[in-house]
Amino acid sequence: MGIPVEQILIQTINGVVTGMILALVASGLTLIFGIMDVVNFAHGELFMLGAYIGVVILAATGDFWIALIAATLVVALLGAAIYLTTLRPLIGRDPLYTILATFGVSLVLQNYALWQFGPVARKIAEPFTGQFTLFYLDYPWYRIVIALLSAAIIGGLWLFLKFGTWGIWIRATTQDRVMAQAMGIPVPWVLMGVFAIGSGMAAASGVLFGPLVGVNHVMGLDWVLKAFIVVVVGGMGNLAGSIAAAIFISLLEAYASLWVSPAQAVIVSFVLLILTLLFRPTGLFVPTPK
Repeated sequence: MGIPVEQILIQTINGVVTGMILALVASGLTLIFGIMDVVNFAHGELFMLGAYIGVVILAATGDFWIALIAATLVVALLGAAIYLTTLRPLIGRDPLYTILATFGVSLVLQNYALWQFGPVARKIAEPFTGQFTLFYLDYPWYRIVIALLSAAIIGGLWLFLKFGTWGIWIRATTQDRVMAQAMGIPVPWVLMGVFAIGSGMAAASGVLFGPLVGVNHVMGLDWVLKAFIVVVVGGMGNLAGSIAAAIFISLLEAYASLWVSPAQAVIVSFVLLILTLLFRPTGLFVPTPK
């Protein structure tokens, strides 16, 4: 029995929307790894903390967009503090040290959220509730808006890296950290700024996705796991590859859920991860050297 075309189109839209949110989460993770060579296991907790700060700011102001901006800035500052206090002394040492440090930070943030907000899930109200008819479904406009916002934020990051002064410093630091410092680029401040930007992007993702799910202290676990899969499949440190991989993986899961349950469809991403590690460990979306 064939699957109706409208179901395939609906799942395509769902896959692209989810993929753009996942790309926003993964782009911050990719940025941090590509520039700093740090595998940030606390990224999911920064995503979760951003959602919780969004809940608090929204309750105080009643404005979703203020909550989004405030959560992004607060978590970006927290990311800078984490870098200065925890990661800066470990840069240049065995990568295992930074992995253990960020894992420890993730446990601290997760247990702090549990202590501060409790185990009951909170909800972020959507800034608007309009819907449009998509075949036989009433599809919410908000899902389309967050996909477009995610694309805009990622596009802004690309423009910043391409044309901004700090963006040029970041790219120079990526190519040769020692030479960049010899040319007068403040490399330690650049690294702090990179971690702050990546943290802020995780927080923005948490606020944007908060209205679609319950906000709780473990909400970041699934997303950071998927983000790591995206980073590996897209190519470690490859921003464009991560975006393509996020959409590709989300589409695969969306299409797989036409035949199996969504919980079982997640297996597709893990199969893709294993195949990538076996046959193309540099990433599926990294150009092959000529």
